[in-house]
Amino acid sequence: MLTPVEGKVVLVTGASRGIGKGIARAFAHRGAAVAVVSRSIEAGDTCAAELRADGANAEAFAADVTEAASMNQLAERVAARFGGIDIVCANAGIFPNVSLEAMTGEDWDLVLNTNARSALFTLQACLPWLKRAMAPRVILTSSITGPITGYAGWAHYAASKAAQLGFMRSAALELAPYRITVNAVLPGNVMTEGLADLGSEYLTKMEASIPLKRLGTVDDIAWAVLFLASEEASFITGQTLVVDGGQVLPENQDAA
Repeated sequence: MLTPVEGKVVLVTGASRGIGKGIARAFAHRGAAVAVVSRSIEAGDTCAAELRADGANAEAFAADVTEAASMNQLAERVAARFGGIDIVCANAGIFPNVSLEAMTGEDWDLVLNTNARSALFTLQACLPWLKRAMAPRVILTSSITGPITGYAGWAHYAASKAAQLGFMRSAALELAPYRITVNAVLPGNVMTEGLADLGSEYLTKMEASIPLKRLGTVDDIAWAVLFLASEEASFITGQTLVVDGGQVLPENQDAA
């Protein structure tokens, strides 16, 4: 049993759906105060209302994770509302499919900014409060795609997720004097709204490639994040935790 997170203030970006919503729900159901951050306040309000209906302490906030000023204002609002920030889950991300031949600079910048630059701005904005927290934690949502594997049509996504890990390692070194740990989870194929949009053929193919023969759930990722945010993980920093059902292990599909 992990040390309770009750009373901790947790900021989760990209929290209105998918993995981010699962992370927000996991912390909220364990007594943390959760800032549900999304681009759309309407989507965030829906998620926060669902959590409050279960008795949780949650509030929605809208922000643009690609803009430093927006994230600075967000952190100030969250800290004013909840009294500080203890745990930051930089989860916001997108994965539009674009071939190399068709990919434009705008396509590239949109994904790199949303997935990688946002990690910088999120951490920077929350840093004043993390430095004052008792057990400050930063957890990035990266991916197996980029750091370990590749996937056709996601060159910009893969680059952004690999970039997150380079950022994570240097940030972990720089922030260690403040006892701030910085780690990342690397999900494999997790059943979310975005994955469902890729179609049944994609889902079937991916299930077949996973040794455990199922897609991941948002709760599978949330449990890993809860561990990295715990007191028990206080001596872990600059590390990655792959949560993929063994997807990256086989040498070929027959081995899966």
